[in-house]
Amino acid sequence: MIRLEHVTKVYGETTAVNDFSLEVAKGEVCVLIGPSGCGKTTTLRMINRLIEPTSGKIYVDSKDTSQVKPERLRLSIGYAIQSVGLFPHLTVAQNITTVPDLLRWEKPRIGRRTKELLALVGLPGEYARKYPKELSGGEAQRIGVARALAADPPILLMDEPFGAVDPLTRERLQAQFVRIQQELKKTVILVTHDLDEAIRLADRIAIMAAGKLVQYDAPETILSKPINKFVHDFVGTDRALKRLSRISVKGYIRQSPSVKSHASMADVLAACEKCRWIWVVDKDGELVGWIDRATLLPETTIKEAIVAVRAEEIAVTTSATLREALSRMLGQGFRSVPVVDDRMRLIGEITLRDIEVVTAETEST
Repeated sequence: MIRLEHVTKVYGETTAVNDFSLEVAKGEVCVLIGPSGCGKTTTLRMINRLIEPTSGKIYVDSKDTSQVKPERLRLSIGYAIQSVGLFPHLTVAQNITTVPDLLRWEKPRIGRRTKELLALVGLPGEYARKYPKELSGGEAQRIGVARALAADPPILLMDEPFGAVDPLTRERLQAQFVRIQQELKKTVILVTHDLDEAIRLADRIAIMAAGKLVQYDAPETILSKPINKFVHDFVGTDRALKRLSRISVKGYIRQSPSVKSHASMADVLAACEKCRWIWVVDKDGELVGWIDRATLLPETTIKEAIVAVRAEEIAVTTSATLREALSRMLGQGFRSVPVVDDRMRLIGEITLRDIEVVTAETEST
């Protein structure tokens, strides 16, 4: 879908990008990463001709981009940036539909697309009437992604799209991006300075240094077989921990002991017979708390025994990675965390022991 052949960009005496060649297949997420000033953003901007290359060829869907009018090229490529760039005088809906308006879509179609995209990025429909100043940083980033997707372009270019928000919001945005990409299968080139983000989001990672491509491989290969000392040092020594970002919790969910919140103490004691901790769910199966057997006394009622929790703070969903599960365990001081579905209904749990086994296997490869 995207091919760069011996692309070079020179500014005076400085070579920003040097003989750079790369191919990105349809539906892949390619992440460009490297030290500051290595040419990541310059490379990205040459693809949609915001910057013209000094030499070399760039092809998008087999077409030489130098033979396509820049404005026509850009209308066919979604573009999301760190600073978002929303127009402050336009509503969220008007910002999202900037490109469809330029393409002269009919109003009913534009209205339907706005609703679709707000739902896709997880925002209520009433946000369409808000203005950028009324949005949080994470909400603005989501609107920026929605705008980039508005005309349903096959290609999406993203320049540190989650870099301007706090770590918790960034984690949520990354999870949302993974979900959206699984559904839409766009061809994406994303620039980041965050290796953890690259490992989590990429199908292939391009590590750059001084304008050159150093290694271009799947994240697992980057972690297990760095091509040289630069890549080895860039990846760091905690590769086993980083590897957990590539592994879904889905394959490691265990059945977990649980009781209904209206159960009898006899049911609680029976569930606690072989374990100290049990999860508590309501009549619909939604996680509402947990019980510690060590705190139970003969006169204790189940209402007194339940430690109430907010599921979204203590649990992980099936779209989470083992690294997220480990982080939640460390944050809560637990040796296991519950796994819930999108409606916060208990599915099972992930244990620290399972993560230790996966980490040991990674370190041995």
